[in-house]
Amino acid sequence: MLYAYIRVSTDAQSVENQRFAIENYCKENSMFVNKWVGETISGKTNVKKRKLGGLMTKLKKGDALICSEISRLGRDMLMLMGVLNDCMRKGVKIIAIKGNYRLENNIHSKIFAMAYSIASEIEREFISQRTKEALARKKAEGVKLGHPLGVKNKNRKLLGKERKIEILMQNKTSIAEIARTFKVNRTTVSRFIKSMELP
Repeated sequence: MLYAYIRVSTDAQSVENQRFAIENYCKENSMFVNKWVGETISGKTNVKKRKLGGLMTKLKKGDALICSEISRLGRDMLMLMGVLNDCMRKGVKIIAIKGNYRLENNIHSKIFAMAYSIASEIEREFISQRTKEALARKKAEGVKLGHPLGVKNKNRKLLGKERKIEILMQNKTSIAEIARTFKVNRTTVSRFIKSMELP
């Protein structure tokens, strides 16, 4: 069985690029995805609390797990190593399109996985530190940080679309369909409708 895993951290991101990359890779390599698993959740969230955790329990020897890049599996070094080690122990191959990596139960894959995890975590720490320094500098310069008052971060992408959403709701359009129409998560639509007190 070939399982495809796609993940984004926020509603503002799209899984479509990851799906497109995986579909193209599979087409070029005469492979077929038996099951897709996708979710919108932070890569720092414990694997057991993610759909990935449920998928991990189903994987068995001979299966393969494909993703657009290894960082989709986890953003924390120990977490990522846990996922990779679990797959290798079960005899599950991991295919990461970005970099064209194929990780199996051998010493080379284990060394690569460890080196990649360490390098990724160091890079994230550098990015985080640079961001904090830039924000501190802007604050010192008197620049107001954050979103304008009264604008909810999760809902602002739907602002100005209240009337269209109301019409869709009156036409019995489902939350899922509305979410697809505006290219946002269903949770975002539900929260927006509730906050705007739409029927």
